[in-house]
Amino acid sequence: MKQLAGVLALIACHAAQADEVQVAVAANFTAPMQKIAAAFEQDTGHKAILAFGATGKFYAQIVNGAPFEVLLAADDETPARLEAERRTVPGTRFTYATGKLALWSAKDGYVDGQGQVLKTGNYAHLAIANPKTAPYGAAAIETLNKLGVYDRVQGKLVQGENIAQTHQFVSTGNAPLGFVALSQVYRDGRFASGSGWIVPDNLHGPIRQDAVILARGGANPAAKALASYLKSNKAREIIRSYGYAL
Repeated sequence: MKQLAGVLALIACHAAQADEVQVAVAANFTAPMQKIAAAFEQDTGHKAILAFGATGKFYAQIVNGAPFEVLLAADDETPARLEAERRTVPGTRFTYATGKLALWSAKDGYVDGQGQVLKTGNYAHLAIANPKTAPYGAAAIETLNKLGVYDRVQGKLVQGENIAQTHQFVSTGNAPLGFVALSQVYRDGRFASGSGWIVPDNLHGPIRQDAVILARGGANPAAKALASYLKSNKAREIIRSYGYAL
């Protein structure tokens, strides 16, 4: 009986220490963060409640009082801005991943390995994320300008509200190709389906993705635990498997 009481006491202690943390996550990081959150809960007992969307929209929601405690942005500018506005816990901002942009089609063999389809393909639509709110959309516009094809394709652009909707446009065939986050279409060193071109880093600025504990999360142990967990080897292995650089 004493042994059973001891086990029950340990379980009760663990439950008492377990907390939930509200996390705003950039849409491009959906799949890896779902895996990380499951591992985080298993390893720590804390539960991450995830919301996915465009970084720009999350910024507006945070400023207007949304109850997020941790932000995983698709850029480094938004967390830095929140930090400058004293809406974060000082000293908690860090880069958790560096994103990769890809030109992708759900059709096998449609996108060549050098992205020449942008210049030679007879396509009706090219999907991108809204460049005003989604860093991957801004990187896509920068790439088109660097390649000198923006004027040629401008009339074909269709914008997703965020990178998740952009991927949906392409995966359903509503757009034959589009610029998506590599993490959405890449698994363990190759494209999981369709055809794609990994955009060289020199065609757009680095997509550094920063995380930060927001002011609301300052007193929540789960927020601090999650920030630490994102730096763990287990989390970093998951992040790399989706094509991100670290």
